[in-house]
Amino acid sequence: MNYEFFLAKRIIGSKAYKSSVSAPIIKIGIAAIAIGIVVMMIAIATGIGLQQKIRDKVVAFNGHVTISNFDSNNSQESIVPISKNQEFYPEFKEVDGIKHVQAVATKFGIIRTETDFEGAVFKGVGQDFDWSYFQEFLIEGKLPSFTKKWSEEVLISQYLADRLGFKVGEKFQMVFAKNDTEKAPNIITFNIVGIYNSGFQELDQQYLIGNIRHIQRINNWEEDQIGNFEVFISDYSQLDQKGIEIYQNTPSTLNTITVSNKYSSIFEWIKIFDKNIYGIIGIMILVAGINMITALLVLILERTQMIGILKALGSNNWSIRKLFLYNASYLILLGLFWGNLLGLGLLFAQKYFKLFPLDPSVYYVSEAPVYISLSYIVALNIGTLILCLLMLLIPSYIITKISPVKAIRFQ
Repeated sequence: MNYEFFLAKRIIGSKAYKSSVSAPIIKIGIAAIAIGIVVMMIAIATGIGLQQKIRDKVVAFNGHVTISNFDSNNSQESIVPISKNQEFYPEFKEVDGIKHVQAVATKFGIIRTETDFEGAVFKGVGQDFDWSYFQEFLIEGKLPSFTKKWSEEVLISQYLADRLGFKVGEKFQMVFAKNDTEKAPNIITFNIVGIYNSGFQELDQQYLIGNIRHIQRINNWEEDQIGNFEVFISDYSQLDQKGIEIYQNTPSTLNTITVSNKYSSIFEWIKIFDKNIYGIIGIMILVAGINMITALLVLILERTQMIGILKALGSNNWSIRKLFLYNASYLILLGLFWGNLLGLGLLFAQKYFKLFPLDPSVYYVSEAPVYISLSYIVALNIGTLILCLLMLLIPSYIITKISPVKAIRFQ
């Protein structure tokens, strides 16, 4: 039997150990491990959660990759049409990992009421549009149905609905300028069937979604002409690679841009979260390690006589060091247990009860999103245990300097 492990169990289980001078310091060390795990778990869960939530919201309005004409148009409006008759549409078979391709068009217009008006971008979509993202954003009503050729149903954001006093079931007029400025503008009456709120105010204040046939009619386009294609991929981590492959497999007259390049400032901002997470993890492990070093040193000093007796009986320095490392491992595991219990409790409470709101104008989300995954929880626990034990190897070296004769006489 491993006698070092046996002795460590006896020491931990003894009543004298629990009421010794070192007990308060040991409790502080356990608390430091627990608090460190809670803080690290929250930092990872909220950091990754924010990244994914913000990224998914931008993707919902643009797709992962946008295919459009090569032109100098920097506005949100589709000017020069593209034919839908492309080899990559409706299925992009030339590139693996493409989940969906949809044809859309956009047109700037003015929403007009009896007392007010508001500028907005009308996003025209067809029956190939993927509504899965907006199904999550839907807060009232239903999603539009475009089974009819000239469906007037639209989905409007809560931001625009609140500003203009709209409710589900109401109708409004929207004025669109024609490409030929000498001609009278088009006025179309739309019916609000649903209200969405993505929490991304920068995009919510711009877009309402309706039938692409209205834009085709206003711009005098053919039925097979659209503004641009939106491509969705299966794995976001391969975005840059797939962006290059998509560009290489589209005609030379078309340009492609990834969502991370289109909204570079937002994606550069959320990358900073990674640095924050690494910084918090480093600081918490350092603090927890220092507390455990203090606890170990107190344990060694408190058990100086025992160390002297074990040396006198023939135990070598490494054997005695292992005894104390087993003891410290128990304390670390105890701290990890309580830390995981508290940390996961807080994360699940936030996930299901939305306890901590955020300002959407700053963070693009209305509450702190959390990402819970077994992989990072296990890695965090194992990494903390190993790093703390490695940090304890150095202070345990003090055992080699203890003389058996002096230790036995130590009071």
